[in-house]
Amino acid sequence: MPAPTTSTWRILLVDDDPLVCDSIRRMLEFDQRKVEVATNANDALALCEKERFDLIILDYMMPVMKGDKLAALLKERFPQLPIIMITADAGKVESPEQRPQGVDLMVAKPFRLDELRDAVSRVLSKG
Repeated sequence: MPAPTTSTWRILLVDDDPLVCDSIRRMLEFDQRKVEVATNANDALALCEKERFDLIILDYMMPVMKGDKLAALLKERFPQLPIIMITADAGKVESPEQRPQGVDLMVAKPFRLDELRDAVSRVLSKG
């Protein structure tokens, strides 16, 4: 199957902060990505069961289930699905050994949109 074109990449964004979701969603849509938003882990898991995504971007600190647990569950169910985690814990970003299981790339908060844009392009270009 050919790699998807930029306009067909589907991204699931998982973050409990509506302002963060809105900012990231707008940037990704400006880049011609199709974006779904989930504000918690349960909604993210349900969406992944119903729909196909090319990438998951999720926050580390979320209520109910932290991003590292969600990433591990997603990789267990969808092993080929790339995951980018955004986090305020810079140590996790600087050291690949500290990266949570199932996470392909880490982006430190606060980040500039071009940093996230670069991370998205790098992860999607690997597929």
